Amino acid sequence: MSPRTNFIITVNPKIPPRLERLEELANNLWYSWDHATRTLFSRLDSHLWEAVGHSPKEFLKRVDESILIDAAEDRVFLANYNNILSTYDSYHYELSQKDFKTGLDVQDQVAYFCFEFGFHESLPIYSGGLGILAGDHCKAASDLNLPFIAVGLLYRQGYFFQTIDNQGNQKVTYTDADFENLPVTPVLREDGSDIRVEVVLPQRKVIVKVWQAKIGHVTLYLLDTDLLENSSQDRYITHQLYGGDKAMRIEQEIILGIGGVRALQEMGVKPTVWHINEGHAAFMILERVRELVQSGLDFSSALEAVAVNVVFTTHTAVPAGHDHFSDDMIQAYFETFYQDLKITREEFTALGHVSGSADFNMTVLALHGSRTHNGVSKIHGNVSSEICREVWPQIEADENPMSYITNGVHVPTFLAQEWSDLFDHHLGHEWRNKMRDIEYWSCIHEIPDHLFWSVRQSLKSQMLYGIRDRLALQNSRNHGSDAHLDRIFKLADPTNPNILTLGFARRFATYKRATLLFQNLDWLRKIILDQERPVLIIFAGKAHPADIPGQDLIRRISQVAHLPEFEGRLLLVEGYDLRLGRRLVAGVDVWLNSPIYPLEASGTSGMKAGINGVINLSVLDGWWGEGYDGTNGWAIKPGPENMEAVLRDTEESQAFYEILQDQVAPLYYNRDKFGYSPGWVKMAKNSMATLLPRYSSKRMVDEYVRNFYLPASKQGKRYVKNDFEGAKEISAWKDKIRNGWDGVTLRRLDTPRKFVNIGDGLNVKVAVKLNGLKPEDVVVELLMSRQRKKIRISNFKHFEFKFTGVEELDEQFFELDIAPELCGKQEYYIRVYPHHSLLSHPMEMGMMVWL
Repeated sequence: MSPRTNFIITVNPKIPPRLERLEELANNLWYSWDHATRTLFSRLDSHLWEAVGHSPKEFLKRVDESILIDAAEDRVFLANYNNILSTYDSYHYELSQKDFKTGLDVQDQVAYFCFEFGFHESLPIYSGGLGILAGDHCKAASDLNLPFIAVGLLYRQGYFFQTIDNQGNQKVTYTDADFENLPVTPVLREDGSDIRVEVVLPQRKVIVKVWQAKIGHVTLYLLDTDLLENSSQDRYITHQLYGGDKAMRIEQEIILGIGGVRALQEMGVKPTVWHINEGHAAFMILERVRELVQSGLDFSSALEAVAVNVVFTTHTAVPAGHDHFSDDMIQAYFETFYQDLKITREEFTALGHVSGSADFNMTVLALHGSRTHNGVSKIHGNVSSEICREVWPQIEADENPMSYITNGVHVPTFLAQEWSDLFDHHLGHEWRNKMRDIEYWSCIHEIPDHLFWSVRQSLKSQMLYGIRDRLALQNSRNHGSDAHLDRIFKLADPTNPNILTLGFARRFATYKRATLLFQNLDWLRKIILDQERPVLIIFAGKAHPADIPGQDLIRRISQVAHLPEFEGRLLLVEGYDLRLGRRLVAGVDVWLNSPIYPLEASGTSGMKAGINGVINLSVLDGWWGEGYDGTNGWAIKPGPENMEAVLRDTEESQAFYEILQDQVAPLYYNRDKFGYSPGWVKMAKNSMATLLPRYSSKRMVDEYVRNFYLPASKQGKRYVKNDFEGAKEISAWKDKIRNGWDGVTLRRLDTPRKFVNIGDGLNVKVAVKLNGLKPEDVVVELLMSRQRKKIRISNFKHFEFKFTGVEELDEQFFELDIAPELCGKQEYYIRVYPHHSLLSHPMEMGMMVWL
């Protein structure tokens, strides 16, 4: 046969005028959290809807024109269409008219930089938790009508598609996205040409094109190097998310950070607050400083002017998880850049180093170039304070500037539609405006138990149908028999969803311990094979292609799932993605989480499960350390951090077995005459009532606004006013402090008293050698607390000394009169640290002298 050339042409339908706004709906990711909009497209052609991966834009390019013509005459379809447009228009118009009293001025603009964004499966530029969190942040910013834009990279290949063979081997498939089918459009100049910027890499310039995606009110700008003007090497920079080697990673981060700043400047966008979500975008700091230095400001003042309105969020709970590059690599990529900054190579590399560090660390750069920093849960905030303590070397970890805001999830995206319908009927439509009202959500208990349980069972059935479809494809591709399929479907019966079902779905990383339940297979076998109280466990998740230990976890799960006694009782589902994740967090009965404490920075899958009435069973780490209250789930108290790993896993797995056997299964199967367990429904209601208002992304973003964005904006304006007067003042002051601090000493003048009667005053006098500094440059204070075995220094009461005006032999005298308010033994400390009214945090300098 002679060779043939395969030509492909796509014939796009004409959209009837009555339906022309379908294109508008398809190009705004508002549809990612509006179920009715997605259903509208699906009902036109459900098979095509599945084939295009739920992408409205691609759907409209491929749907048969006759279907659209018929729909334009279908009264039912038109009624639904018009209702959706009304909701869409109301959302955009009403929010544009609302003043949410955030305190941000009309000229304020928050710019949010992140390496990945996860909104919906139709825009595959995400891999996991970081991206989904960033997507939820943008959605909540839209709901709150914030002046907010986001910046990321537009990847040809998002994260991979996963299949799993009969031996449990993960198979990876990447597909190139056609940008014409994604809900993105090029950003154009007034003359209709694309907006493009240049970024310098070693011995070459790279052209970067700017695209945009709409997320409700929010615009996401995406950077793309896959252009004909670039070399094949440079076209590949934005090709694949988390792909390539170190050189690829640093080039992606340069494009994001430096290219992102230049793109905003080219578009005339002038942020007043810059949010770096994880360290990947930290090179943004250098470009902003460079712009100011090139305009005439000195480097130190420029750094202060930039850092003051930068918010940095870290999501990593282990030091090794932070991106770092060798100094030689930094030299190769930034040799000309630090010359533009008018500083030496040593001064440049110091921005990414702390004492003893070998490489240039992106987290350290982000910390040096920001004045507001946070972890993503209370536990993670403490962990991050320890990890980053060398940035503020003389400050106790619990008192340094690292703060926390616990993550949240976008409720309209992850709350199943069935719950929304039930709430509308029983709570009224106002529940959507009460998302953060903790007291209001106690009204969930007023919903009749049988209706609540009916929704839970319906969602479980839908999940099981979806699981069966995926497992059937998996079985067919792996050449499994129909008889085998019948065996594994034994308990996963959507027509009889009465089996206790546990879910574990997340990235397969070793610290997440997906196989912790396999520590004692005999005990596990006894639990799930109980004839009267059977248990089904569903696993899903991906391991990074380079993470061999993570892939070993998948193989181990597959191995156990194929044991005869576990067949049909332990299911491993391939192809974990946002859609499957939504089904699982809404459909299982119990959500399992078993991380090694304290390595779970936050975790959000349990939040998504909890707001859907699923009950969490988790190690007390990340968000669950705050969310668990004793009535809304079950908790495993983690062993001490220094416990030997084998012993820790044994003890914590035993706790899982005991809770499953003694509490979870008995409660679930303690059914009344109506076929459900009143005790289980009560706990499921507690889960929803306590978690939904506390862990929504609206609450999270509102905290960012109040605690970080608003103060950063105000501080930024103070620093730039009158030709950067504030930035210059604080820069000069800090130089003075650094030059004199090593010579600062503190000594006590009075004789410490061992006893004092309650109500009696205590006079304390100290002499401070300020080494050329002035008394107003420091705070001298006494910290006091009742003596306990362990108390955080941040929990001590603070009492500030007053300068007496007396100076002798280059020492300044300070005095404090204090009357202890509590009886018993109390401990106190005396210290001195730098102080200036322009500092964003009292411990910003990282300097402290203790007596």
